[in-house]
Amino acid sequence: MVEALREELADLTASVRAFLEWHATTGADGMPGHPAALHEALGAASSEGAPPAPRRPERGFSGLDAPSPPMARGGSGAAFSPPEQRGGAAGAPLPPPEQRGSAAGASPRPEQRGGLESQGAWSPAQAQRGPEPSPRPAVSAAPAPRAETAARASAALPDTKEERVARLALLAEEVRTCQKCPLHEGRTHTVFSRGDPSSEVVFVGEGPGAEEDLQGQPFVGAAGQLLDKMIAAMGYHRDEVYICNIVKCRPPKNRKPEPAEMAACSPYLTAQLALIKPKVIVALGATAVQGLIGTSEGITKLRGTWKLYKGSIPIMPTFHPAYLLRQPGAKREVWSDLKEVMRHLGKSAPDRG
Repeated sequence: MVEALREELADLTASVRAFLEWHATTGADGMPGHPAALHEALGAASSEGAPPAPRRPERGFSGLDAPSPPMARGGSGAAFSPPEQRGGAAGAPLPPPEQRGSAAGASPRPEQRGGLESQGAWSPAQAQRGPEPSPRPAVSAAPAPRAETAARASAALPDTKEERVARLALLAEEVRTCQKCPLHEGRTHTVFSRGDPSSEVVFVGEGPGAEEDLQGQPFVGAAGQLLDKMIAAMGYHRDEVYICNIVKCRPPKNRKPEPAEMAACSPYLTAQLALIKPKVIVALGATAVQGLIGTSEGITKLRGTWKLYKGSIPIMPTFHPAYLLRQPGAKREVWSDLKEVMRHLGKSAPDRG
């Protein structure tokens, strides 16, 4: 009995030694098969002086006399258990060592840990407090109309006259090809502006007339000649101020522009004023005031009272020069309005009727 126990102990010792030598020699993972298969795979270890383990009748793992399951051999000849017994998916091969760090439940290698948070992995502390909320995707803004884009871009430009002129020239070219409303169908020329883009005062009218449509410049007819006299009375040359209109194409028979036509042209005027940055806007007539601030009040009630364009630029509403040609008696009121503009700009002018 004692002899049988010694033989059993020697067999167990040889099996453990063979198991360790098998790991050291083959570098394989997992549990090996029967010790006899280890010794068969480690012929080199036996040739170096290690006595081979005595072969005994095969037994099952539970100690019952039963044949062991067949062993699948790796490339080195060592015996391995079948894939379905290694904890992986049925029939799946064991992943190579460089991929095992990302397997489910496996710890990442040290060089992989730094980027786990950016890959959405959890740290142990995060696993205890639950997943972090996913960041909300950025929402892309819808593209603005071309003229509004020019207005916004102008704010980033250095404040020089040359760059204002260049930007306004691009905007004028855009207006020249505009077909946003039916007014383009009957025009001869678009009417963008005239004057100095660095001026501290801008005059805004309603829309081009017949002469303006032919020449492509605002206020060149009889009303424009009267406006030039008003500008001279303020102490400016006609080319030292900036003049433009609410709409850039002539309405048929010089009628008032319709709301849809004014809305189509509004981005161009917004871009012009954003580039020029005047200190004061003089709104000539009810349509000009309506196009600038959206009011529906009449010019008789509005004139002579300061308004604000976009909350920052003062607006002085006054009568249109064309109205003064029909009602010369209103010139005194217009002159009073223009003197308020001059006072705001720190200028003085002789009192005249």
